Amino acid sequence: MKVKRIPHLAALLSALVFAPTPVLAATPDAAPAAAAPAAPAYSPAQPGPGWYSKLVNLEFVKKQAAIPKTEGVLLIDSRPAARKYDLGHIPTAINIPDTQFDKLAPALLPQDKSMLLVFYCEGYDCLLSHNSAFKAEKLGYTNVRVFAEGFPEWIKQGNLHAVSVAHIKKLMDEKVALTLIDSRPKARKYDLGHIPGAISLPDSQFDKLAAQMLPTDKGAALYFYCEGVTCVLSNDSALRAIKLGYTNVRVVPEGYPAWEKAYGAGPTAAGAAPASAKAPAIEAGKESGTITVSSFERIYKEAPQSVHLIDVRDPKEFDTGSFKGAINMPVSTLEKNLDKLPKDKPIMFFCGAGARSGEAHDMVKLYKPEIKTVFLDADIKWTQDSTYTIKGK
Repeated sequence: MKVKRIPHLAALLSALVFAPTPVLAATPDAAPAAAAPAAPAYSPAQPGPGWYSKLVNLEFVKKQAAIPKTEGVLLIDSRPAARKYDLGHIPTAINIPDTQFDKLAPALLPQDKSMLLVFYCEGYDCLLSHNSAFKAEKLGYTNVRVFAEGFPEWIKQGNLHAVSVAHIKKLMDEKVALTLIDSRPKARKYDLGHIPGAISLPDSQFDKLAAQMLPTDKGAALYFYCEGVTCVLSNDSALRAIKLGYTNVRVVPEGYPAWEKAYGAGPTAAGAAPASAKAPAIEAGKESGTITVSSFERIYKEAPQSVHLIDVRDPKEFDTGSFKGAINMPVSTLEKNLDKLPKDKPIMFFCGAGARSGEAHDMVKLYKPEIKTVFLDADIKWTQDSTYTIKGK
């Protein structure tokens, strides 16, 4: 019997020796396979490769994004226009996509190379803003910064979400449901021209009229606008709407002026003076570049929307009284702000006696002759309620 079992035992040993070694499945006690390295967590404390070194934080950017627009600073969104900037950006920011920087920067960046430039894009993993910052530095700009957290962090922290007029136009063309709200005074602004389809809800009457004019659905899309980046009315109304519980609130900071520039004048209210009505002619005064007092007063009373009134006195003087609708641009700051001067309508410069307004006119004629300007050579005195006395020279 023992002899008969030996061949069977030999066969079994042979099978064990020459059989291929099986691949064992991993067990909890087995050594884990080498995992792919985790992506580095970039942050201002641990900058990523290719980052610009001079960074600013959210609180800094919030101060620069204030409306009325802060003088001496420019926020720049480096993301693509249609896919990103138009759909959402930080208020007052302009759009210079990094891919078009070389083409657009000469026209859109300020002449003053010491002006503060703050670039941002889509967060820590986005290099567009850093790339643009380096390019701006190469152009000679000396006060360049990057907000590395970018637009995602801006929205995450509950700040107002701005969109462009191009985005509003796209929504209209696609017939997307939205409520577009004009926050300007009705008779003086909305009735004379507004974005098509907008309702008039002046910010001064928001608390009184909001309940009856805004949709009951608190998730409905609301878009507020007013008179551009110098106008706070739309921001104020948007914040009030958020306090009422609306969750889909946007602002259009560039407002009606940008719409009118891009797509033409909007409709007027029934019975309002047509926006296209011919304005009184500008009558030249005796001195070159001046406008007569009578011509100025006629335009100011009958068609103030046909011109831009710019007060070139110092802010403390401007605060004591000025013409309604005028903006303040001290003559001492005018040269560095020449690129900001509007070109769509004639500009009327004025001060208190005619000297500084004449200097402003001469400066624009020297550096920006394509802009139509006149100045008021007169002695003017205002009161706090914007009444005035004027005496020509």
